[in-house]
Amino acid sequence: MTPIPFAPGLVSTERYEYGGVFTPDMKEFYFIKGDEDNKKQEFVVIQNKNNRWHDSVISPRVGQPFISPDGKTMHLGRRYKERTEAGWSDRKNLGLPFKDILIMRLTASANGTYYFDTYDENKEDFPIRYSRLIDGKYETSKLLSKEINTGTQLNHPFIAPDESYLIWDAKREGGYGDSDIYISFRATDGSWGDAINLGDKINTDAWDAAASVTPDGKFIFFNRIISPGNEDTLPDVDIFWVDAQIIENLRPK
Repeated sequence: MTPIPFAPGLVSTERYEYGGVFTPDMKEFYFIKGDEDNKKQEFVVIQNKNNRWHDSVISPRVGQPFISPDGKTMHLGRRYKERTEAGWSDRKNLGLPFKDILIMRLTASANGTYYFDTYDENKEDFPIRYSRLIDGKYETSKLLSKEINTGTQLNHPFIAPDESYLIWDAKREGGYGDSDIYISFRATDGSWGDAINLGDKINTDAWDAAASVTPDGKFIFFNRIISPGNEDTLPDVDIFWVDAQIIENLRPK
């Protein structure tokens, strides 16, 4: 119930590690890390083969990964890859109505609804949006309610597969520090409940962000800055994990 760095030495090191996600079979773990000099970002996979974990660099950073609940799509912001018999396809663009939106992280529910941030380097209050799949096409995205879109730096939404809750990070009044992680539960009428801070075990006075829940529903993964970088190196960011029972403890009874 207390977060700790994930896989010290293999994943979490004194370099930059960020955005870790598992495939639904829990046999592949994708994340972004700093190279040997911690100057450039690399896209990495660790795969379980014959009960041993093997890591390999896929490419330079190509976006923050999220694997769809069915395991068939790797979302990378407004781009994506499809799972084929030969592995992941080349990157493709989502196209309209997402073509002109700068998305850092896009996640999808089991029925295909997208939830995503809308990063704008010239603003502080860019909102989180959603888009439903209707008759095989995605609708023009809509803003989520003020329960979620309050504060600044509204980033990295994670939608539960059944859309029963949304996790995201933001700077809000009453938070613990730079950026905190919040959760909102969906009511039976479809409305979103008030934002709930995940508490001082997860949120610190540092940057805590980009949380997600593993496909088996057992753990929350998130990112925390340990120490800042400089003009030559990336910051030391670690991937943390903690029991997802925290979600159930906060869920309205």
